[in-house]
Amino acid sequence: MATRSTIEWTEVTWNPVTGCTKISHGCKHCYAERMARRLRAMGVHKYRDGFSVRTHEDSLDEPTRWRQPRLVFVNSMSDLFHQSVPTSFIETVFEVMDRASQHTFQVLTKRPGRVAQLNRRLRWAPNIWLGTSIESERWLGRLERLGETGARTKFLSLEPLLGPLPNLPLQGIDWVIVGGESGPGARPMEAEWVRDIRDNCLDNDVPFFFKQWGGAFKKRAGRMLDGRAWNQMPALEGG
Repeated sequence: MATRSTIEWTEVTWNPVTGCTKISHGCKHCYAERMARRLRAMGVHKYRDGFSVRTHEDSLDEPTRWRQPRLVFVNSMSDLFHQSVPTSFIETVFEVMDRASQHTFQVLTKRPGRVAQLNRRLRWAPNIWLGTSIESERWLGRLERLGETGARTKFLSLEPLLGPLPNLPLQGIDWVIVGGESGPGARPMEAEWVRDIRDNCLDNDVPFFFKQWGGAFKKRAGRMLDGRAWNQMPALEGG
């Protein structure tokens, strides 16, 4: 079933895959890993193996049963393009997203290299958005690999933002999300890093979404930047 999400830039989450492994320093305090362990302790069957990568065939058809159009974050508790997810399963997920054309699917990965490798095997329907996470300059290569894919709407999730990204290339990018790290041990984010990215987006007519300042008490820190909330998004298909 759909899980209503508290993530500001989506509406519901859909997790046909759960579990992941750390791939870069942005993963250090992974919220999904903490949540998976909590759900396992609560006896939730889907997380009986904790944060080990598992595919869930019984979850595949869920979006086809949702009548009202929704923004759907795909695999908030995993990465669809993790090396342990079979190619055939990824193809099936794409087939489901294509069939459930009333929804807009937001696929976010730290592994755009694998997406590029599989690109010709995947049907990029217009309702499938693809984003990649970039937490610092060290991982700017992910942006180049994102550009090698056939996704019609491409976005960047700069969260947790762990360093400045001056002159971030935005050609071919349709949306930018920025957020600070939250939870135990959260690493700080500088306001000037955020302003620089926002101004870059404004200069290039790229929708900018500021998710949160983060920190140990993220609700207290809020998500206002220079006196306003930034909730810009790409136009939905048919919108």
